[in-house]
Amino acid sequence: MQFSGWRVLKEGLTGNKGWTPHWRDPQPKSEYDIIIIGGGGHGLSTAYYLAKEHGLRNIAVLEKGYLGGGNIGRNTTIVRANYFLPGNSEFYSHTLKLWEGLEEELNYNVMMSQRGQIALFHSDAQRDAAARRGNAIINQGDDAEMLSVEKLRQMVPFLNYDNARFPIYGALLQRRAGTARHDAVAWGYARGADQLGVDLIQNCEVTGIDIEGGEVKGVQTVRGAIRAKKVAIVVAGRSSLVAAMAGMRLPIESHVLQAFVTEGLKPCIDHVISFGMGHFYISQSDKGGLVFGGDLDMYASYAARGNLPIIEHVMEAGMALMPRIGKARVLRSWGGIMDMSPDGSPVIDKTHIDGLYLNCGWNYGGFKAVPASGNCFAHLIATDRPHDAAAKFRLDRFATGRGIMDEEGTGAQHNLH
Repeated sequence: MQFSGWRVLKEGLTGNKGWTPHWRDPQPKSEYDIIIIGGGGHGLSTAYYLAKEHGLRNIAVLEKGYLGGGNIGRNTTIVRANYFLPGNSEFYSHTLKLWEGLEEELNYNVMMSQRGQIALFHSDAQRDAAARRGNAIINQGDDAEMLSVEKLRQMVPFLNYDNARFPIYGALLQRRAGTARHDAVAWGYARGADQLGVDLIQNCEVTGIDIEGGEVKGVQTVRGAIRAKKVAIVVAGRSSLVAAMAGMRLPIESHVLQAFVTEGLKPCIDHVISFGMGHFYISQSDKGGLVFGGDLDMYASYAARGNLPIIEHVMEAGMALMPRIGKARVLRSWGGIMDMSPDGSPVIDKTHIDGLYLNCGWNYGGFKAVPASGNCFAHLIATDRPHDAAAKFRLDRFATGRGIMDEEGTGAQHNLH
């Protein structure tokens, strides 16, 4: 089934009776060449690129619930490539380029909106840091633009510029950044992978990983044992639990990150706006809801819900930045389980077990990384060599201390990234 303007018009005029399911619902086979544990954005994109770019078809994605039911549907939908350090900068540059061609690639509307991201700064020191970051972004080949207060007032006049505690000194703008529809990204990759022959198996929780003589042999699931030559772990906040099935202890903590959405409003925020002092970020969805979030809940948890003090903290930051949103009614909040690494940067690497691969540690960057994460992870699985854009995402950097990428300069504490 291909989407087009003509097809949408035809189905609308004929009662929408010609649409078919986006993907099959197969029974698991007894053996695959590759098993991907995790049916979120990263796992589905990995499967898609394995099939499309490497010609591998005997692949299964195992998801304990339903496809796209985890963090891919529990985020604030922001897409950007404004990272500073080597290792991260080239990776997120790669992912933004993939985002820009994703709808044509998948023949699926992921509602990519390059509305631009405005990252505010509030002191001379923050201005200097923003200038350094902007220069690094430009040197990487991406766009960055310093905005004066005067220019900023023209673009976003509704901010609280004269806040005595957090005066706005200017901003760093990336015009190619923006937002995308989170669940549509999962559906698009699922549909693409299925069309290339990948088995997407829902309600199939992995309960064990079979290892013989230091080599992976397959997995145990609630639907029986499945053998495989290679197994990839891509389960975000559950990474530590699944890796423990293989006898591994990961340098990962799982923390709750809450997000919020208001009632639908008329268009009032044209960009993604980040509050440099309050760790608050906001945009407006196509349905009119204000989508925003802030800090972690600051305690380790596997519960996809947060606590009230952080809700209050996020609302306070929003009101300090733009008081006019105070009358908007919040419809709902949700929590994502974040896999926090000690240096705030991810892992895409082989493990010490032959045939077992790991993709985790995405911290706040998981959604925006989905295309390149799958693209680079598929390259690693297929060739046993790291993709150039993800070459520094090594697991052993935490054991050796070499190659640490402390993107935010906050030190090696999971809950500070």
